[in-house]
Amino acid sequence: MTSGGFVVSTGRIQTKELAVTAFAVLLSILAAIAIGAMSPGPSFVLVSRISVASSRSHGLASALGMGVGGAFFAALAVLGLTALLLKFEWLYVVLKLLGGAYLVYLAIKIWRGASEPLAVPGPSGEGRGLSVRRAFLVGLFTQLSNPKTSIVYASIFAALMPQSPPLWLLLALPPMLFCVEAGWYTIVALAFSGTRARLVYMRLKRWIDRGAGAVMGALGVKLMAEAIKAKA
Repeated sequence: MTSGGFVVSTGRIQTKELAVTAFAVLLSILAAIAIGAMSPGPSFVLVSRISVASSRSHGLASALGMGVGGAFFAALAVLGLTALLLKFEWLYVVLKLLGGAYLVYLAIKIWRGASEPLAVPGPSGEGRGLSVRRAFLVGLFTQLSNPKTSIVYASIFAALMPQSPPLWLLLALPPMLFCVEAGWYTIVALAFSGTRARLVYMRLKRWIDRGAGAVMGALGVKLMAEAIKAKA
């Protein structure tokens, strides 16, 4: 009985240690993704501009779109589908070209609208040019415009996860990464939709929009250039 009890006790200790290890792995992955999300890029430029130019509701909708896109990429990485992008290089190149073209399209729209007066949101929180639903979709498509994100996620998972991760860890990753991405861009939306930020934007709208358009366009061109270089 003592021997059997010892075996049971040892099994429980090992199970507990594995659970603690898996939780530590989850925290490490979330920290790595959060650092990446906070680095300036097209997503930051887009959410901040939508928030300051339209309304807080628009900014939060675009942040939600970023979160959904992040969860989608996380699900692809968990399912191993990102291996297809690495195996079929032409597919990866095409997706990067399309993503870069989409960013350039957004950049042109922002640049051309720099001289237009600011659309004041109505009681429902919607401006003349951008609905809350459209803000969500723009955020989602901007997040999905760079398939490299999925490969980055897969690389982080491969580097930090144990060889046989528990099922709960795999299931937890997509919703947790949604929280990380949406949470960060919610902070951005709240910061840039404040009264002070909007007053500054109204005074400098033309230059801020052209700066945002230039940055977005440069990132789109860079994405397409990387795709062409990879193909060559």
